[in-house]
Amino acid sequence: MNLPPDIERARHEIEAHARQYGLDFYDVVFELLDYDQLNEIAAYGGFPTRYPHWRFGMDYEELSKTYSWGLSKIYELVINNNPVYAYLMKSNAPVEQKLVMAHVFGHADFFKNNLWFSKTNRRMIDAMANHATRVRGHIDRHGVEVVEDFIDACLSLENLIDYHGPFIERLERKSRGEEPEAEARAVPRLPSGRSYMDRYINPPAYLEEQKARISEKEKQRRKVPVEPQRDVLQFLLDHAPLENWERDVLSIVREEAYYFAPQGMTKVANEGWAAYWHSTIMTQRALSDSEVIDFADQHSGALAMAPGRLNPYKVGIELFREIEERWNKGKFGKEYEECDSLEERRRWDRKLGLGRQKIFEVRKIYNDVMFIDAFVDQEFCDRLKLYNYGYDSRSGRYVIVDRDWKKVKQRLLFQLTNLGQPIVQVTDANYANRGELYLSHRFEGVPLDFEKARDTLMNLHRVWRRPVHLETVDDDRGRLLTYDGSEHKSTKL
Repeated sequence: MNLPPDIERARHEIEAHARQYGLDFYDVVFELLDYDQLNEIAAYGGFPTRYPHWRFGMDYEELSKTYSWGLSKIYELVINNNPVYAYLMKSNAPVEQKLVMAHVFGHADFFKNNLWFSKTNRRMIDAMANHATRVRGHIDRHGVEVVEDFIDACLSLENLIDYHGPFIERLERKSRGEEPEAEARAVPRLPSGRSYMDRYINPPAYLEEQKARISEKEKQRRKVPVEPQRDVLQFLLDHAPLENWERDVLSIVREEAYYFAPQGMTKVANEGWAAYWHSTIMTQRALSDSEVIDFADQHSGALAMAPGRLNPYKVGIELFREIEERWNKGKFGKEYEECDSLEERRRWDRKLGLGRQKIFEVRKIYNDVMFIDAFVDQEFCDRLKLYNYGYDSRSGRYVIVDRDWKKVKQRLLFQLTNLGQPIVQVTDANYANRGELYLSHRFEGVPLDFEKARDTLMNLHRVWRRPVHLETVDDDRGRLLTYDGSEHKSTKL
C-alpha cells in the first residue's frame, strides 16, 4: 500500500541522508499497518505468511495482550530480503516514523554487507510462501494432528545446527583415485633387500601390529559419522528413517533455522549499528526543532538498560561510538597499549580521523562474539557499569558479585557463543552396534538444562525411532542420558 504523503516525503529524505553517509542497501519497501496487523506479522517472524502451526497463534496472543496492557510496543520490524520489507505502525507519531525509518535503513545496510548474512536466502519471502504451501499439502494428505505433532518435534530441535556450517567447505570423498580394496588392506612391509633378511626386518609381531592398525582405520572409515557432526538436523535428514513428507518438513525447519541464525549471531552488532545510524541521521540531518524532545524521549527509552539485563541497542551503539572515537584519536596499537599513564591515555589524540572507516569495517566482518571479544575493555565496562550480578539469598535480591572486567567480558562471551546454547554433536549413529544414536555435549562453560535435555531426547527419538543417548558433564563427572522410547535413564560415566 502507498504511504501517506508526509511519511513518503520523510522516507525519501531519510533514505537520501543514509546513502550520503555511505550506507548501502537493497530497495526498502515500507508497509503501514495497524497494531493488530503488525502483531500478526511479528508472530510470523516478519513474513506475511508461514506454514500453519499453533506456535504462531501463541506468539500472536502474547504480542496482542502485552500491547493491550501497555507492556510492550513494536516500533520497528524489518526482514532480510531483496527488496527489504519493513513495517510501520499507523498510530506512531511523525517523529517516531522518522526514527523507525532511519533505524530500518541501518538494518538494511547491515543485512546486505555483513559477512554473516552473506549466505542467507535473499528471496526468503518467496521461500516462506512455498514452505507454507508444501506443509498445507502434507496436512491435506496426512491430517493436521499427525503433521503438527511432527512439526512440534522438529521445532524443538531447530537449534541443533552448526551456526558456522554455511562457511565451511567440506570436500566430499571421491571414489576415483582410491586404492583398490585389496591394495588398501595389504600390510606395509619394510624393504629388506634380501629375502633371508625379511623375517628379521618384518617380524610377525610387527606385521600383526600393522594389520591391527589398518583394521582400526577401516573401522573408523565405516563409522557414521566419521567425525563428530554439529549439524544434527542435516545428519537426521541424511540417515533417519523418515517418510518423504517428514523429510520435507524437517528440511523446511532446518532451512528456516539457518535463515534466522545470523540474526541471533549479530544481535548486539546489528541493533547497535541501526541505533547508531538512526541517532546520527536524526540528530544531524532529519530532526526539526519541534521534534527534538520527542526524539530524545523515544531514543532514551530504546537505550535504557535495566539492572541485571543486557540491552543490545545500548551495548551495541556505545561500542560503535567507542570504536569510532578510538580510531579517530589513534587510541590503538602498540604504543597506546604500552602507555601506563592514565592521564596521558585520557588526553591521547593523534587526530587520525579513521573512526568512520573503522566502524564500517567492523560492520562488514564481525559477529557478536568477535565484536565483544575485540573491543570490550576495562574502560568500556567501567563507563557502562557492566558488572556480574548474582542472587543473594539473605537479602532476597540481586547484587554485584564481581567487578573484574575480564570476568564480565568472559560471561558476555559465554552468553553469546553458540547463541548461549549448549554445543551438541552427533558422534555415533550405530552405538553399541544396535543402530542407536549417540550425541555428546561439548562442555564449554554452558551447563546443560537436564529437564530440557530429556525433552530433546524424546523428540530426537521421535525422529530417529531408536534409543538415543547424550553424553554430558554433571558436577565435573561424565553422565550419560538415555531415552529408549518409554523411559529416561541417567548413568554416571
